[in-house]
Formats: sequence, C-alpha cells, structure tokens
Amino acid sequence: MAWIWLLGAGLVEIVMAISLKYSEGWSRIGPSILGVAASVVSIGMLTMAVKTLPIGTAYAIWTGIGALGVTLIGILVFQEDTSLTRLGCMALIFIGIMGLKFLPAQ
Repeated sequence: MAWIWLLGAGLVEIVMAISLKYSEGWSRIGPSILGVAASVVSIGMLTMAVKTLPIGTAYAIWTGIGALGVTLIGILVFQEDTSLTRLGCMALIFIGIMGLKFLPAQ
C-alpha cells in the first residue's frame, strides 16, 4: 500500500506544479487554490508512504515522479525544449526511480 501512496503523491505533485504555472504568480485564484490543495494532499500521501518506506527512497521517488511528469507536460503542452541532452537526463531520472524501487538495498 505504501507504494500506491507514493505513486499517488508523485502524481498529485505534478498537479500542484502545473497549477502554479497556470496561477500566473498567484494572480489567478482557481489555479492558486488548486496548487495549494494539491500540495497538501501530496505531502499527506507522502507522509502515509514513509510510515513503511525508507524516507530517502520515498522522497527521491516522489520528487522524481514530479520532475518527470512536469517536464513531460512541459514538453507536450508548453512546447518546452526536447533536446537530446534534456531527454537523456529525464531517462537518467527514470532509471534512478526504477533502481530505487526494484533493486535490493545492500
């Protein structure tokens, strides 16, 4: 169940970051409220995940999911850079997430 909490927390973190983009510096109330609410929900879900998962692993995966998701949405929705270097760095983050999830701790 902790991994489900963590995945949910990462996905809600994406909602929070994209809401901040649409809030236009807190000048639009709807996206601003959504961003704050998503932040609270995401941290709450992360808190549930770290009851059983190691904090370092959970935090790294949480931020990784958020970073990858927001970057992907930036590329798809906001036409942000798709250079090979940027895509390669995204791949490294993904590999790191998979390693933390599936490789045994020593």
